[in-house]
Amino acid sequence: MNVSEIVENLTQQGVQLWADDGKLKINSPKGLLTPELRTELAERKTEILSFLQTSNGTTSNRSARKTQDLSLQTIGRLIGGYCRKVTGFIPPVIEPKVMAQKLKVTFKPLPNGYKEDTILQFREQLEAKLRDNEVQILPWEEATKEFNYEITIPFINWKKNITTRVVKASVNALFYVEKSPSLLDRVKIFVVEIFYRIYSVMILKNRQISASKIMQLISWSEENIQPLEDPTNTQAIALTQLNQKFIDPKIPYQQKIPIGINTLIKTFSEIVIGISSTKISILNMNLSDSVFPVESIDEFVRKSLIPKIYVPIQPLPLSRFEVGEYEPQMSIYAKQLVRLGQELTSTNLLPSGFKFNDAIKRKSHRDIVDWMANGRTGVSYGFVAYAEPPQYIGVVEISESEWESLFSIEGFSPDELRQNEIGRRYIKTRIGEKHVFKQLPDIWLISSRSGSNKTNLNIETDVLRIGLQDRLLLELPKGIDPVVGDIKPSYDIYVMVAIALGAALYAPELIKNGMPMVHFHGYPSIQWFKDNNEYCTGVHNPSVPCGTYESGVFNFLGIYNLANKYGSNISLASLIEPDHGTNIIASDLEYLISRIKTGVEQGQIELGGKHFPSLKVGIGELKAPSGN
Repeated sequence: MNVSEIVENLTQQGVQLWADDGKLKINSPKGLLTPELRTELAERKTEILSFLQTSNGTTSNRSARKTQDLSLQTIGRLIGGYCRKVTGFIPPVIEPKVMAQKLKVTFKPLPNGYKEDTILQFREQLEAKLRDNEVQILPWEEATKEFNYEITIPFINWKKNITTRVVKASVNALFYVEKSPSLLDRVKIFVVEIFYRIYSVMILKNRQISASKIMQLISWSEENIQPLEDPTNTQAIALTQLNQKFIDPKIPYQQKIPIGINTLIKTFSEIVIGISSTKISILNMNLSDSVFPVESIDEFVRKSLIPKIYVPIQPLPLSRFEVGEYEPQMSIYAKQLVRLGQELTSTNLLPSGFKFNDAIKRKSHRDIVDWMANGRTGVSYGFVAYAEPPQYIGVVEISESEWESLFSIEGFSPDELRQNEIGRRYIKTRIGEKHVFKQLPDIWLISSRSGSNKTNLNIETDVLRIGLQDRLLLELPKGIDPVVGDIKPSYDIYVMVAIALGAALYAPELIKNGMPMVHFHGYPSIQWFKDNNEYCTGVHNPSVPCGTYESGVFNFLGIYNLANKYGSNISLASLIEPDHGTNIIASDLEYLISRIKTGVEQGQIELGGKHFPSLKVGIGELKAPSGN
């Protein structure tokens, strides 16, 4: 392996290498540098230093370069609150090619007698395209292992040994074709569901068991339940016939929500790929109605499917936060947030969502979802949030000579982040043609809780306060017990804090008096934007799901790119998340409400993907032309 390959490989894994006054500096996640690797780095130190100095510390791979002058590892750690420790941190990856190289997937053998020719043909094409993108495809026997377990039938004490094959935890995705159950299958499902209910009461005493255990108990009775060793790491992806109603642009998005939910429940998969002779759709819990022509299968695989496999939708557990409490009635921003939601009621951009118990009828399925949703009782679509003004201690911006006198921070490159004698952190970043040295402020924002009705928020129970310092903080309304109450933070926390931090660093006028944010599962048309410092970015990003470092990184870089292209005087920005939705932010609450309402009234903002094609016109960031 040559030197450039060594550096690129390590950088992709989150290791930072840089030259500092003729010395090789290394910052690595804990446990990544093995003794053998350390020895190789020591032996090839001179070569590596020469390479870094020649290439200005970067490699030819775009994912390995310092993205937008800050490394992805630094951006990820800042927005993820991983500054005190590195344990559990996985550096973000934003290049689909690099994502693909890290993936392992498998295809489940076809059911006996399966004859859906369109799906069979697509299955072959999909496997070939995944290989072309360097995804590792494991044979079924290699991707699975035999699993034996014993069940005891209550009352008669009859014991039964069951043998099945489970997909190994190291596999990222399992592809299978949906099979409609036969009459015999339906009888088996009915019997197993009765057995599971009795087993839960008599044997488990209503104790919660893992999703993988439940899947192993019931999977032998139905084709669409896939036994997975670790359902949080391995996504089940169903290939099925395209639901024409779900992609019909004439059907309002609100009517598509139950169609999408029922499709996910019926297939019991994280991702459903709908296939016809001319079109491909992709559906996950974001409920995007995205559709691709079959001729665009390359784009579909590279920019939509691979990112969704690499970063599955997962909620942040409360353990990621330092938890405290606050009094929302005393917060002007909490009151503004409640009003923001109420004002958007007439737009219908924030549908109420659903409760798992209402949508999922089978207890076994509800218990699987409950375990994977980390105690959440349902989901809703979109969020409203309100960033408070950034909090600084001391000078906001310093000179280069003052920067040179600051102290390094363990785990960070001293060319990116340093701190002063009282622990305030300063970042070196580029704005326009020059480097600036800015203090990282404490970020606080008010957010609707996960699953709440965003247009009718109860200020005493639905409004959380999120903080980002060198760690993530969560303040619950005073008197709320998180163990008893359904009060979990939004899936989109990384996006919220990334937007607020990006605005504080690169567009301070946008957030200096507070900044309202609205996220909905749809898009504005390009005609909606006024030629009045209103901008759009992110249209061509890979479609990573919500709740990931990657989604936060893309939004952070979106603000960076807008500020560097158009200047920091931004009155409104639309940060696009393909196959997901839009984040709209503004410096003024009244202006934001007025612009969104006007857009909906004029048919220029809608839920669903109707307006997304208009945003794809052009390359990179878009600014609405005057007069459109």
